[in-house]
Amino acid sequence: MRDLPPDLERLRVLETWLLLSLDRVREQIAAVERGAPASPAGPPPAGPPGPPTPAWGIADAGLGIPAPEVHRGDCWARGAALRPVSAEEARTALAEGVQACEVCRPDRVLAS
Repeated sequence: MRDLPPDLERLRVLETWLLLSLDRVREQIAAVERGAPASPAGPPPAGPPGPPTPAWGIADAGLGIPAPEVHRGDCWARGAALRPVSAEEARTALAEGVQACEVCRPDRVLAS
């Protein structure tokens, strides 16, 4: 599938997240079936809001990322640290051979 990461390490992380999410959904279903009120989507954010999500970024090679990748800022596969870049910097990085994320496909959007 083209929308999944190609490497085993990131696939295992995704599998773990999905299993944890499924457990939460099943717990909520059981609570509603018992007549308990539905719980809110989650706790309110603590502290001041973080920095705004960049439109584009580069995830440098590191844990789970074998080589630098260009991402859309809202990509779930971007990793923990995304270095914000402008659209022009992202285009330049792609032209210089930096890999495009296989999930958010910034190369398709930036090519137009």
